[in-house]
Amino acid sequence: MAPAGRKARTVRKIARRGVMFVLSSPSGAGKTTLSRLLLRTDRHVDLSISVTTRPKRRGEINGRDYHFIDGARFEEMVKSGELLEWAEVFGHRYGTPRRPVQRALAAGRDVLFDIDWQGTQQLREKAREDLVSVFILPPSVGELERRLKARAQDSKEIIGARMAKAAGEMSHWPEYDYVIVNTDKARAFAEVRAILHAERLKRERQIGLSDFVRALQAKL
Repeated sequence: MAPAGRKARTVRKIARRGVMFVLSSPSGAGKTTLSRLLLRTDRHVDLSISVTTRPKRRGEINGRDYHFIDGARFEEMVKSGELLEWAEVFGHRYGTPRRPVQRALAAGRDVLFDIDWQGTQQLREKAREDLVSVFILPPSVGELERRLKARAQDSKEIIGARMAKAAGEMSHWPEYDYVIVNTDKARAFAEVRAILHAERLKRERQIGLSDFVRALQAKL
């Protein structure tokens, strides 16, 4: 036992494997907003930047928002196993490059995924032990439509298609680890952060915990 009055030594950092943190929702339910808030406030989270065959939207930057590639390169990445997951959405293909994710997890950094249920399902098949999935629901159909229109990014036809697709997307909520109803952005974000914090503390993710406990025991 340490002598009375001795200052406690600084606890050494316990090594941790990163988390693959997935946020999914129907378009307009809030996953992109919550993702941006998390990236802005948590320096331990990296965004998984997808490759896509769709054209750039106004204001998007190649390498920051997406890696924009053509169909031939995308097909090459699929065949060579360079993608952890991929899917086709509204006529365009999206996928997650494997190597950057694996490097980040091994370094103890968390990787945030803004993907749909198809991509989440593929990640679950390939890396279930690293995956934490959260599905974001809108509070009502009317609010979902209002948010889609407020973005002013899509035509009436695209908004209609997204609304029509929302029911099918929401049917996959039972496949996720957690579900959040995004009635209030601040509350939903607090819930997202609470989930991530709890998952970081799971025993199996703290790969340096055994050595830390043995060191404690050795001094008793």
